[in-house]
Amino acid sequence: QVQLVESGGGLVQAGGSLRLSCAASGSIFSIAVMAWYRQAPGKQRESVATISKGGSTNYADSVKGRFTISRDNAKNTVYLQMNSLKPEDTAVYYCAGQRFGSQMWKYDYWGQGTQVTVSS
Repeated sequence: QVQLVESGGGLVQAGGSLRLSCAASGSIFSIAVMAWYRQAPGKQRESVATISKGGSTNYADSVKGRFTISRDNAKNTVYLQMNSLKPEDTAVYYCAGQRFGSQMWKYDYWGQGTQVTVSS
């Protein structure tokens, strides 16, 4: 079992920056990939960024060049640095973890979410 807790959300103006944190605890050794998802009201949840245990990263086209996913293994924490924020980035952001052996797009662990609101 893995527990994920997001933090760092809040209200920012367009063009501003925010850093989200995801603290992991439990059977962390079982995690192959960590991801940030987001869900805006009335929209489907979408993948924003992923980082593998080996450090490979992927980003949604909508955030490339603006968002950066990273990790601090010593702190068991994954980050999402969000720059040049747009109102369209407003959503609840979720941290997710994928176990070794899971399907490519299946995530087994989820945090409670943290609200990011970008005003214009």
